[in-house]
Amino acid sequence: MRIIYKLSFVLTAILLLAGCKKYLDINTNPAVPQTSKAELLLPPILFQMTNGTSQDYRFIWKVTQNLIGASTDDASLVWEKHSYTAASDNGGVIWRMTYVDLGLNLENLINDAVANQKYEYAAIGYAIKAWAYQMTTDMYGPIILDEAFTPGLLKFPYHDQPEVYAKVRYYGQQAIKYSNMTSPVSYASQLAGTTGDGIYKGDMAKWRKFVYAVYALQYSHLVNKPEFRTQYADSVTKYTNLSFANESESATVYFSASSTDDTNPFGPTLGYINTSGTTSTYYGRISTTILNYLAGGMKGTATTNPTTSTDPRLSRMLPASTATATLGRYIAGTPTQGSSTSGLPIVFGSIPTGAITYNGKYIFADAARYPLMTYSQLQFAKAEALFLQGKTAEAYTAYVAGIRGHMAFYNTYGRASKTPDAAITDAEINTYMASAEVAQNASTLTLADIMGQKYIAQWGWGGMEQWCDLRKHHYNATTFRQFYQIPTADLLLGGKYAYRFRPRYNSEYVWNSDELRKWGGLDVDYMTKETWFSQP
Repeated sequence: MRIIYKLSFVLTAILLLAGCKKYLDINTNPAVPQTSKAELLLPPILFQMTNGTSQDYRFIWKVTQNLIGASTDDASLVWEKHSYTAASDNGGVIWRMTYVDLGLNLENLINDAVANQKYEYAAIGYAIKAWAYQMTTDMYGPIILDEAFTPGLLKFPYHDQPEVYAKVRYYGQQAIKYSNMTSPVSYASQLAGTTGDGIYKGDMAKWRKFVYAVYALQYSHLVNKPEFRTQYADSVTKYTNLSFANESESATVYFSASSTDDTNPFGPTLGYINTSGTTSTYYGRISTTILNYLAGGMKGTATTNPTTSTDPRLSRMLPASTATATLGRYIAGTPTQGSSTSGLPIVFGSIPTGAITYNGKYIFADAARYPLMTYSQLQFAKAEALFLQGKTAEAYTAYVAGIRGHMAFYNTYGRASKTPDAAITDAEINTYMASAEVAQNASTLTLADIMGQKYIAQWGWGGMEQWCDLRKHHYNATTFRQFYQIPTADLLLGGKYAYRFRPRYNSEYVWNSDELRKWGGLDVDYMTKETWFSQP
């Protein structure tokens, strides 16, 4: 996929070097050919969905305690302490993804597809646009909306979340409209090919389910609104039911790992987590939060440094220590504490004897598919919505489906390592489902059970939704039993947790600071101000 991404820039460079006046005359933006075909634009757009989110997830994960660092450097710990690196684009890549890397390429894809009756591409384009703007507003709060690509505009107004949420639903409606239209010319072979639709191979029914998944998650964010129990919860259930039927329909981006140009950004080769083959201490270390959930802490007391667990996902998702003192044990670091835990393994596991790089583990492998949204994630969102409505029997059904769905997620997508772990067997699943770690009936189900299992299901990929969950429940220790409650003195922005990231520094703070000032964006503690979706 990255080969196509590179080729698009090579073609652009050739056109620019040619200095053709006709080329300049027909394009309002010479750097981005507006006559590009949708078929050529789609593969690099799909790559940018993974490239943009993966770079920022490294920092979101520090906030959500999915993965932490093993360094005492301020640059590593500042994010774990719910602050930011000043004058840096860290945490601003999703902003760039939406407005630059997808940006005009996505607009051109949609425009070409609509103008030339390539309805499948129009549907995919609008579905991706809905997803991207949802991600961006949930990351930053107020964002640029319709004005983003206005020619000649140098400063851009922001729109708050109610307006953006509505626009996301509009983009989704457009996607569904075009997905139900038939193009005069068949693009089935292009979409199904290796340089086509790397998510669903042109299957429009599944792209409709993708849109419904965006809707379901959007409504699930609004648990604090007075309308949630009477309106929005029903929408969560409705759109979850219209979305993925099982994990095989989850939205994931394909990578072949046949070369470094077609490699999962979370794999060991590209180095987003491990700094190009070296063992970075800034990212990718196991936290006590996920280990405790997998080691008996879902409903009980977690085992310290275990060698095994009733939960079969422990050995499949996390690497065991290779340090002499803790060999074969699963160990983790406490968020904000840096290198106080020795021998903390990186998510890839260990480098095999005689090799120079990691084989990868779980979804942290070069050939792993990159998850965007999943069946199990949605089942837990549905369970939460039903539980908050008092419909505990239905919530319990969705809760069980979510747990079993995530076991299937591992078996479907989590075994792409060069030396994959064994599949989770039915016997292992049944043993876990009958254990004290799982609610055995609707009367014993709690919100903590649902959100804890959702934390596991989203660990290592669902960074944005994980953070939305924590924020809408205000980092509640009862709801998230194993989330490390950071001492007030260690929270760098006035003892408060983070509720938004600051927009991209080099575009917004350098060029658009007047607009930021209107929203409080120049305040030191802007990162701790709640966004609309989590407020009452």
